[in-house]
Amino acid sequence: MGLLMAGSLVIPPASSPADSGTDRRRPRPPAGRIEERFVYSQVHMGMQVRLVLFAAGEAAARRAAGAAFAEIARLDGIFSDYRHDSELTRLAERSGGAPVPVSPELFAVLERAQDLWSRTGGAFDATAGPLTFLWRLAIREQRPPAAEELLRAAALTGGERLILHPEGRAVELTTAGMRLDLGGIAKGYILDRSLQTLRRHGVSRALIEAGGDIVAGAAPSARDGWRIAISGACEISLAEAAVSTSGDRFQHVVIDGRRYSHTVDPRTGMGLTTRRTATVVASDGLTADGLATALTVLDAAAGRELLAAFPGVRAWVRVAEGGKKNGSPPAGGNGSRHLATAPALPIASSCAELAGPQR
Repeated sequence: MGLLMAGSLVIPPASSPADSGTDRRRPRPPAGRIEERFVYSQVHMGMQVRLVLFAAGEAAARRAAGAAFAEIARLDGIFSDYRHDSELTRLAERSGGAPVPVSPELFAVLERAQDLWSRTGGAFDATAGPLTFLWRLAIREQRPPAAEELLRAAALTGGERLILHPEGRAVELTTAGMRLDLGGIAKGYILDRSLQTLRRHGVSRALIEAGGDIVAGAAPSARDGWRIAISGACEISLAEAAVSTSGDRFQHVVIDGRRYSHTVDPRTGMGLTTRRTATVVASDGLTADGLATALTVLDAAAGRELLAAFPGVRAWVRVAEGGKKNGSPPAGGNGSRHLATAPALPIASSCAELAGPQR
């Protein structure tokens, strides 16, 4: 069986010697119950989604995997900004009007997105849909957005235009023509919910991967975690946690010799040119996904300040050769790659810190 890829993440197959160790997070299956390893893959959210799970037989595995994929499809119908019939798109169509009641799932992700908008000074912004739409066209058509297009899009962007009404679980978009984009955070939440679905079907030892995001349940029996290689630089052991990598490796455009990322800095309206890649390990996919996106936009100092609000989160940020660096390199780093951590962890300058014990 070949390797499972997740962007720059690689999951060794079951026979890999990297999977050795003792499971300290879950007891072994009861005597007489033999769990087998199963791998399933379907296309959702415009990408391959892979499930690796251990179950007591193929029938149980198929039921659990089917339910997990169904949950992913259901949530994609809420969060997709590509689909005209998604709840997110229908909400944007009512921008400029009265508050709109929304599903618990959409409200929960928008709450976290707004929290990140506030903490990052607008570097993470769910209302940046008009800008990301322009840069998707730029990548497809190999041309930069026109200045007047960027100005019009910027006039529809800004977290202050998105007002949450918790008492009625409603969302108000104050300016007509707004578009929302939750591509930098919703995938992690969707994988979290998919893992919860597997657990409800009796599967606790599972891993779900989509794009640059991985969410892991309990470790395989007799192992300390799922072994995951990060960018060919190190391996981490992951159990009951998530890891997300964000960067421009696969989605970018080169115009007049300058490389622009598909990720937009909402504060400037421009596709990123810094060539930052961020990998975040957190207790859940929602946190890991959102922080990884934000850290590709923020400079080193602002990234450290953000992570200070998330104890136990570990993050490795690196800048590719030719990337335009913003801010000063972190203490102990060389300016080209660094690990930013919450104060509880020492600052390091390599991927290896991600392999530390989970907290």
